Amino acid sequence: MRRPLRCTPQAGATLVELVMTIVIISIAIAGVVGAFALITGRSADPLNQTRAVELAQLYMDEIITKKYNDNTPQGGRPKQTSNLCDIGPEAGESRDTFDDVDDYHNLVDEPPAAADGALTGYNGFRVTVTVTCAGSQVGLANEDGKRIDLSIVAPGDQSFVFSAYRANF
Repeated sequence: MRRPLRCTPQAGATLVELVMTIVIISIAIAGVVGAFALITGRSADPLNQTRAVELAQLYMDEIITKKYNDNTPQGGRPKQTSNLCDIGPEAGESRDTFDDVDDYHNLVDEPPAAADGALTGYNGFRVTVTVTCAGSQVGLANEDGKRIDLSIVAPGDQSFVFSAYRANF
């Protein structure tokens, strides 16, 4: 006895289903590529922030270790009482001869440099130093404290500001 043939249903995708799949995948890929483009554009930000902090630490270490003013002996004692807010370098001084904190006032380095020469890897950075008498901001007589403000501009015009105080002790 012969068995009757049965029709088995065809398996597969229709043209409409294929077109819909292509459209959905295209939209998903466009979103992922857009996210990658945004991330790639910001990938240098953390590196520039880290380098700006390192640069600020280098400059602050150099400045803070200097004497309070020209008349202050190395070590800070005896405490000086005259010409404490005479801000700025003396005539003829350059960075390699700066000997007190206020000599760094209005220093602009582009590209940044260490006291003993150039730094590598900081092209595109600019450092500006401002020193002001600001003892009253930390509970001292105004002339007994100086505030050092470092402004660092990184590539891409990112700006970072760092401040420290140096007391006349």
